[in-house]
Order: sequence, then structure tokens, then C-alpha cells
Amino acid sequence: MKIGILTRNVKSWCSTQLVSSIIKNNAIPVCFSFRDLITRVGFKPQVSTHVYNILCELDAIIVRPIGRGSLEEIVFRMDVLHRLKRLGMYILNPPSAIEKSVDKFFTLSLLEEAGLPVPRTIAVESANAALKVFHELGEDVVVKPIFGSRGIGSTRVSNKDVAERVFRALEFNHQVIYIQEFVPHGNYDFRIFVLGDRILSSMRRVSENWKTNVSQGAVPEPYYPSHEIADLALKGAKTLECQVAGVDILETNYGPLIIEINSQPGWRGLQSVTKINIADEIIKYVLEKI
Repeated sequence: MKIGILTRNVKSWCSTQLVSSIIKNNAIPVCFSFRDLITRVGFKPQVSTHVYNILCELDAIIVRPIGRGSLEEIVFRMDVLHRLKRLGMYILNPPSAIEKSVDKFFTLSLLEEAGLPVPRTIAVESANAALKVFHELGEDVVVKPIFGSRGIGSTRVSNKDVAERVFRALEFNHQVIYIQEFVPHGNYDFRIFVLGDRILSSMRRVSENWKTNVSQGAVPEPYYPSHEIADLALKGAKTLECQVAGVDILETNYGPLIIEINSQPGWRGLQSVTKINIADEIIKYVLEKI
């Protein structure tokens, strides 16, 4: 049995963990990137690398972060994943889940429509409109890239002149201006790791500032979620159809809020505070599915 790992970096920590777990479970890991893929229409093999016929030789594919790219490249990568799924390949996460979670605006829209609590958020293309909503949100906001992860590019803005400069720069570069109210949260949040229909593990991420990403210096601590937090994480992942998800939740004075859901979560920080071997559990889940 062969399990593919679609990854930008074969030597990344999560990818090497998955490779070890695949071998431990008597299967063969096959690592490749989107740049290795060759797709054909009208003749076979429909999807291959220079070495493997993907549909004939692999039993499943685990997608790690799809990486940066032009609009054409990103759309093409999703097209390939959708085609593989239509042709019968088991993919973790399904391409529809990746599409929903990679877009922060799409994610929060779906969560709100499902009745789940999210922070007040506005997305616009116009700097003038952004300045107006800056006042509506109390002149203390977080400006985020609509596509992005690990807190990179997220900026807290609480000054009108700074806000105008940021908004006009984004407008000039034809970027969507994605603005979220700043929610006081004691410089910590919760990362809930969902696998299938269960909470696999969780952590509290404590920071010296408002950014709580481990990659930005936050410290992971063991955390056992309340029933309310666990239920919220499971419902959020199910809403986006994620079979594996990192659900980020803030604890606020007016209840918990889902901030983001990551369909290709890393777990190095989480692994440091749990006895569960997360990679092993992911591979066992995949083997059960196929």
C-alpha cells in the first residue's frame, strides 16, 4: 500500500513525521509536490509524476499546505485535487474543505450561516469604505491577508492615520481589505485539533502580545477543552467538511469565538504538550478510510 504526501518540503517536520508513521504502519510513503504533477486530458495516465501513475499506484493522498502561487497556479492545483477525487482517490483533506478554509472570508461566512459565533469582520475593496468600517469596529482592528497562515501579515491598527495608510496601500495593490474587530483575549487562545468526528488533542497558546501563533513565539501549554469549546470545534470542522482541522478559538467576555479553521494544520507545537502521537493517528485514520 502506498500513501502519497503532497508537500512543498519533504524535509518539513510534519512531513517527516507522516513518513515515519506510514512506514511504521507497513505502508510506503510517496512524497511529491504540485510541481511534480503532470495532468492529461484525452489520454492516460490522467495524473502522474515522472515516476508514479497517481491513480493506479497510490491508495490515498495527504495534502500538506499547497503553498504560494499565482492565481492560475492555485486554481490549477485545486482543479487537480478535484479531478483526483472525482476519479476515486481518497484525499485528506477533501479539496472542497481546503477551498473553504483557505479563504478566511469564506470560512467565517459559512460558520456564521451555520449559527456558530465569530468576530465581527468586514471585507471590502475600497479604502474609503474600509475607513468607514474602521470607525464602526471601534477603531481597534486586526487587518489580515484573506489568504494566509501563521499570523504572517496580520497587523493590529488603532490609529486613524495608520489605518488610512494601510488601507490605501492594500487598495493600490488590488488586495481585498479584510478587517476584524480586535477582541481582548488575555494574549492566549485555544488550538483544537480535530480528526474525523473527535477531538484528537488541544493546546492553549500563550503569547507576550496579541498574536498567539506558535510560529510567532507563543508558548504551547496542555489544555483540556470544556464541552462547549469541544462542541464548537467539532461543529466548525464539520461545517467546512474538514476531516482534519486546526480550529482556533478565542475565549472572550461574551463567550468563545471561532477565529479561523486550518485544513492543513501543523502540529509541532501541539505534539510537545500531548502524549498522543498525532502523525500515527492521522495515518491510522487514513488507513481506516481506504
